[in-house]
Amino acid sequence: MLAQQRHDYVLEQLRAHGAVRVTDVVTGLGVSDGTVRRDLEVLESQGKLTRVRGGAVLPAGSVANPAGPRGAERPEAAARTDGAIVGMLVPSTTYYYPEVIRGAQSAAARAGARLVLGVTDYDHDRDLDQLHDLIRSGSNGLLVTTADGPVIPAGVREFLECCGLPYVLVERRSAAVFDHAECVLSDHRQGAYRAVEHLAALGHRRVALFAHATPTANLVAEGHAEAVRLLGLDASAPVVAPERSAGRPGIDDFAQACRDSGATAALVHSDREAILLLQRLRTHGVRIPEDLAVIAYDDEVAAFAEVPLTAVAPPKFELGRMAAAALLDRLGTADDPPVRQTVLQPRLVVRDSTGATAGERRGAADAGVALR
Repeated sequence: MLAQQRHDYVLEQLRAHGAVRVTDVVTGLGVSDGTVRRDLEVLESQGKLTRVRGGAVLPAGSVANPAGPRGAERPEAAARTDGAIVGMLVPSTTYYYPEVIRGAQSAAARAGARLVLGVTDYDHDRDLDQLHDLIRSGSNGLLVTTADGPVIPAGVREFLECCGLPYVLVERRSAAVFDHAECVLSDHRQGAYRAVEHLAALGHRRVALFAHATPTANLVAEGHAEAVRLLGLDASAPVVAPERSAGRPGIDDFAQACRDSGATAALVHSDREAILLLQRLRTHGVRIPEDLAVIAYDDEVAAFAEVPLTAVAPPKFELGRMAAAALLDRLGTADDPPVRQTVLQPRLVVRDSTGATAGERRGAADAGVALR
């Protein structure tokens, strides 16, 4: 077979699918692995593709042809999700994201699809490597949570646009306000606001904040600040958040600041930091909730604190399920469905650490707040 014929075949596959694997070309053309890799090098030097681990994707600015090679009608088999592979990029499998993954797996299993994970361990340098690996593994579509957030990095956004595969951002959004990227995310600002609102309803006027440095932290801080402003609370309460604290005081310093400032309540992100705060305060004779009411953010292990913690609970399972369902909708139809940008509201789960009375608990239930 002539080199030009091989090149035409590779480019035809790229235009049809947005990505191509070396192994697939070897099988399709009956040539050696080395021959295919040399062909990819030549085509990359001509600006016709971008090599990735195990294959190649379309270069930036190119668009895959969803109708298939040479404009042929898309086969019905390609529109089915049975047997499809959903690649899912997550920053962790040990905290927060296990429930998100479980939700995505439930949607995939229902559609007869298979979920494949790529994990970065919050190392942003691994985002693209893991996405390349997911494409190499045969993913038909991608669920993407980058290591950094809440805004997806420009380099990852560019890669997703040029790879030709459908994708849904999970707990991440595009930097551009009017971007068309499909996403499903939690409204962490609203979650923080509801926590402070609940504390204010219990009579607390000075509500402190500790937000551990994570992709969620600044959103929690923004929700806290808006609640303090709109509810007319005392703004002198201690605030430790990534963009508002010089030197990043630790939990011991925060505990001391709460005692010194006269704060009567605190919102703490995340559960781990909230549990540590309870331990530090107990050693200094501070009682929970009598002296300081505490609400944790995430609700991963908040119920298992010495004083079970009232917590903001993002809808993690539903987040994963809805993101996977949106992606599978795209894989399961030959049409081009409308882009969906879905925002889910966290719940507030009331436990002992805020000391609500029975009447206040009934009021919380009437307002749609979960009680445990």
